[in-house]
Amino acid sequence: MKILILSQYFWPENFSINQLAITLKNQGNEVVVATGMPNYPDGNIYDGYKAWGICKDFFHNDIEVVRVPTYPRSSGGAINLIINYIVFVACGVVMFPFLLRKHKFDSIVVFAGSPNAAIPAIFLKWAKKCHLAFWILDLWPDTLVATGLIKSKLIIGIVKTVVKWTYKQADTILVQSPAFVSPVTKLSNASKVIYYPNTADVSIRQLENEISISNDLKNILGSYFTVVFTGNIGTAQSMQTLIGAAQILETNKNIKFVIVGSGSMLEWVKEQQLILKLDNIFIAGRYPISAMDFIFKNSGCLLAILKSDEIFTYTIPGKIQAYLSSGMPIIASLNGEGARIVEASGSGLTCAAEDSAALANCVLKLWKTPESERGIMGLSGKKYYNEHFEINMQAKKLVEILESRKIEETY
Repeated sequence: MKILILSQYFWPENFSINQLAITLKNQGNEVVVATGMPNYPDGNIYDGYKAWGICKDFFHNDIEVVRVPTYPRSSGGAINLIINYIVFVACGVVMFPFLLRKHKFDSIVVFAGSPNAAIPAIFLKWAKKCHLAFWILDLWPDTLVATGLIKSKLIIGIVKTVVKWTYKQADTILVQSPAFVSPVTKLSNASKVIYYPNTADVSIRQLENEISISNDLKNILGSYFTVVFTGNIGTAQSMQTLIGAAQILETNKNIKFVIVGSGSMLEWVKEQQLILKLDNIFIAGRYPISAMDFIFKNSGCLLAILKSDEIFTYTIPGKIQAYLSSGMPIIASLNGEGARIVEASGSGLTCAAEDSAALANCVLKLWKTPESERGIMGLSGKKYYNEHFEINMQAKKLVEILESRKIEETY
């Protein structure tokens, strides 16, 4: 199958779509990627790229990647984010048809972290006359409201109208959580909606060993029972709950919270650490996904954390699949689908979102749990990952869905 993946975010940014592209290619499909200039999550254009250029490069040697200009979101809050989205849409609509003029596709798959990515894809669908599938990772505009990024009712109303229009143009809508089905079908035809979960970048993270890890981080991981959080440090992740749990556990000198990543709330976390004099928090900074294998396997447990807003009960955070695949025990400080998977897999402990005391109790309970029992939790999680989310299985499933949906269109 000839597949175009269209996403505002792609390698060298760390997203599961990177490994899915490799796997689809390895399974005999032709894969091309259309994206922007990398700037997530810090909002600064990566070295080697220019915000206002267009370029073609190759991912994993033979996957062609075409890139359009990007307005870096930087640290300008909602205004910069809106401009970032608008520029990607405008440049994508105008430039992708030209950059991809020599290609023919059977299907376009939109990795839709935000609905704006769907708009250039719709124009490409009309130009290329091919099947269009949206892979919905977040529910919009609800996520904007929950994170507080956008408060204007007018803008939220406009976003909802755009989302409804893009859903109407899609031939297939893939949703990353079973709980997404109901709210998405309220804005679309139910026959289009199919549950298709996220996966994890297992192969990429195993390409590099512990050499890239700082000595400070190695020492922390080797000397304490570490509760490791990785990924975006944003408003949705409820860093307040982590800080609260660290305060409660401050007197326990055997436990440390390790934060690996970056994002809009990182400076706030650093300030709180200084103000509250919390020496049981270690901020490691951002590491490539290739380093995660070492970090995960040398942790005491892995932490997934979200705010308590209803919208986040529908979501399965992408890190859940990555954590499960690592074979390490998990603490899920969140409500809804993410917690359900941790419980169903037997991979760790769960507690209510935004409950610092409950999170602290989970940490203490795992710390006191014999290492052999924690190992059983980790193996249970890995087994669950292999049965439900494994990358090769998911790539084949995606092609099967696209092919079956295209056949249905002919009747």
